Amino acid sequence: EVQLVESGGGLVQAGGSLRLSCAASGFTFGDYAIGWFRQAPGKKREGVSCISPKDANTWYTGSVKGRFTISSDNAKNMVYLQMDSLKPEDTAVYYCAAAPHRVGDGLIIDGYDYWGQGTQVTVSS
Repeated sequence: EVQLVESGGGLVQAGGSLRLSCAASGFTFGDYAIGWFRQAPGKKREGVSCISPKDANTWYTGSVKGRFTISSDNAKNMVYLQMDSLKPEDTAVYYCAAAPHRVGDGLIIDGYDYWGQGTQVTVSS
């Protein structure tokens, strides 16, 4: 059974940091692209970052470049999203997802077959 379990969300002040974790199981980790997406109330789900664990290639949406860092621990089937210099507009539910075939930079929902349940990130001003 495929499972993606996010953790690490919480409440933080603007300028602070959080590290999200995504624990993956039930599929061959190295064969998939892993993406982080977020969805704020009343807004569409958007791609934040993507990593190809096999070669460590990474992609970021423009609003988080230089502030967020995605990484993977292939031995543990884990993907992390280090979020620094957080802003109130980063407030959202954050999801990790797995795609057997990355579409473009992996920041669109197409191609992602598996999703976690999400973790809430709230940034106060």
